[in-house]
Amino acid sequence: MLLSLAYYGNPILRKKAIPIERIDDSIRQLATDMIETMHATNGIGLAANQIGQLLSIFVTCVPIAQDDGTWIDGKDRVFINPKILAYSQEFQVFSEGCLSIPKLFSDVARPESIKIQAMDLDGNVFEETMTGYEATNFMHENDHLNGVLFIDRLHRTERKKIEPILQQIKKKYALKK
Repeated sequence: MLLSLAYYGNPILRKKAIPIERIDDSIRQLATDMIETMHATNGIGLAANQIGQLLSIFVTCVPIAQDDGTWIDGKDRVFINPKILAYSQEFQVFSEGCLSIPKLFSDVARPESIKIQAMDLDGNVFEETMTGYEATNFMHENDHLNGVLFIDRLHRTERKKIEPILQQIKKKYALKK
């Protein structure tokens, strides 16, 4: 089932997600619906608060760079109660966008690699090291669960430049009272 997106200006995007205590059929269905919504909206990640749920879960499908410069589809992944355990000292810059902030992209510097911990849909806790675009995507989605948007990571002058666009988005997608 396709889920409705929350857009810039919606207060839920600024709230911290609540850890998931138990994985049951409703959580599995939520993950399935989030993956379907992510693909239908041409996203590569989607956090629960972006669809109005304050739960600590996000889904991703990060494209994989090939040696010839092309990209292939990644695989669908689910991260429940994710944590970043360690960050590299080296940084990388990728252009980031967000389904909740349509048609706006900006370069964001983030650590080049991270060590993460999360739970899968079977309740198994796992750890792994992520690098490159996958690490950036994880950090972007994890930020959502903490009420942080990629625009919060921009330098003050860059943020000031995009402020008129943000106000247009806020007005266009304002919650109807």
